[in-house]
Amino acid sequence: MPELPEVETVMRGLALRLEGRRIVRADLARADLRWPVPRGLPDALRGARVEGFRRRGKYILMRLAGGRSVLIHLGMSGRMRIGREAEEVAHEHLIMWTDEGWRIGFVDPRRFGSLDLVPTAAEDAHRLLADLGPEPLGNEFSEAVLSAALAGRRTPIKVALLDQRVVAGLGNIYVSEALFRARISPRRSAATVAGARAARLVPAIRETLAEAIAAGGSSLRDYRQPDGELGYFSHAWRVYGREGEPCPECPDLHPDRHQVKLACGGVRRSVQAGRSTFHCPRLQR
Repeated sequence: MPELPEVETVMRGLALRLEGRRIVRADLARADLRWPVPRGLPDALRGARVEGFRRRGKYILMRLAGGRSVLIHLGMSGRMRIGREAEEVAHEHLIMWTDEGWRIGFVDPRRFGSLDLVPTAAEDAHRLLADLGPEPLGNEFSEAVLSAALAGRRTPIKVALLDQRVVAGLGNIYVSEALFRARISPRRSAATVAGARAARLVPAIRETLAEAIAAGGSSLRDYRQPDGELGYFSHAWRVYGREGEPCPECPDLHPDRHQVKLACGGVRRSVQAGRSTFHCPRLQR
């Protein structure tokens, strides 16, 4: 599933072509994705001017003149496709054309994504957004806020951070990466990640996400940036997907290059809540 950096990258790509422009045509290919799509969505889009965009967690909000927003969730494999060609694309469910001739399509082969209309003034009250935790890149996310959200939780910290009510937008990849940077074991009880540990984890989360956004998101499964280019933060992953590979920060115990034995034994993979977790057993405690 696209995580916060991928969603942010997609949103910025959409803003480049849509912000300030008028949608002259909008077609809906099916009546439902994960949930039913509002019947009036094409009519609301046709002739509307796009005022701007906002990201909330893993959701994109496209704000239209007149006080309504289109809520977009990419689901597991959804992507936004931008171009000028008129060719048909498989699994393209919503298509919009702008007054500059750009064609924007929402492609979602697995149909786990969603589209909805919501009053702009009531975006945060939408059922999919109302219970989201703080934005990890926002001022409201701090050591104290995170410590309070984790207080009393016996679940492992990796699982707790995937709970969108604790912090919005984090997913499997970037939680693993942030925990590595903070030197915190993914198996540690969430309630114990307070004080000095929370003080390490908050900036680690921010840095991980900021670097991924700067790199254009990750190349993961079906993810693509809006212009069709692959993201490339995956080249900077320190532990995710690197089972058995050398930890980038653990020294070799044997100076003799012919006796290769890592101090940590290499990056380990485990399964938590049905998802793969990667960590260094030596550095992360």
